[in-house]
This record gives sequence, C-alpha cells and structure tokens, in this order.
Amino acid sequence: MKSLRILLVLIALPFLISNHNTHEYYVSVTEIGYSEKEKSLQIISQIFINDFETLLRKRYDESITLDSDIEHKMTETYMKRYLEDKLKISINGKTVNFNFIGKEYKEDITYCYLEIENVSKIKTLEVTNKLLFDVFSEQQNILRMKLLGKNRSFLLVPEKASCSLNF
Repeated sequence: MKSLRILLVLIALPFLISNHNTHEYYVSVTEIGYSEKEKSLQIISQIFINDFETLLRKRYDESITLDSDIEHKMTETYMKRYLEDKLKISINGKTVNFNFIGKEYKEDITYCYLEIENVSKIKTLEVTNKLLFDVFSEQQNILRMKLLGKNRSFLLVPEKASCSLNF
C-alpha cells in the first residue's frame, strides 16, 4: 500500500510542477465523489491540455485549439462525445450515463466536470477509463474514488482499464 502511494505521488508530480507544453508522463486523474445532499456522483477528469488537444485533432478536427479565447464551437461536443466513449460507469451492475456539465482550463490542465444524477443507493461501482489510450501507448489513468466512507485509488493502464468498488 505504501508503494502505491509513492507511485501515485510520483505520477501526480508533473501536474504540480509542470508549466510547459511538453512532458514525459502521459497521465490523467479522474476523481469520483458522492454528494449525499444532491444524490449524485460528481466526477472531475483532469487531462493535460496538449494531450487532449492532440487527441481531439486526430479524432475529430485538426483545427481544434483548446484555448477559451479562440475555441472551436464544437469543442465541448467533441469532448463530451469522447468522454462518453472512453469513460464507462456502472452502478449496481447497470451502466449509467453522465451529464457533461462543462470544462475549464487551468495552467496546462483541462478540467472536465461530469455528473450522474438520481443515485440513491450504491452497492457496487465499476469504472472503465480508457482516456487517451488510443493515442498514447504509455498513458496511465489514475482513478480516485471518495464515497460512502471509502477512499480508494486505482492506476489504470491499457492492459487493465477497469476497476470496481463494493460497499
């Protein structure tokens, strides 16, 4: 367990110290939390802007630039479509859809905000996260789940892109 924490810190380090467009690590971080008050799963996916831009250009439109000042009108549509294709969530064995709330850019990271509404009882939560695996073979996706008294982190790679948590 201690080595997993050290590994997560080392992987997350570029998020904390990076201020330029190139990096050696291909990592995203997705956090899932549960709001008892809202009865919803609240999800934040953090993806390096240049990696996400590379993906969106290859997959949808080569003219896309992830910059709120000069952004293509279809950018959010493409982001939503890609996230729906690569991020799958099942609650109690049933696949559920999320709402794409929006996105913002901070430093060199895109923050995508998602929500699954009307979640009243969770027995199992299964997540498949294949973000950017189709573009970067070295991509790793960190998944943090903080809900119902459990706090777990998972490292997802192309060979093992899914995890589950039982309550």
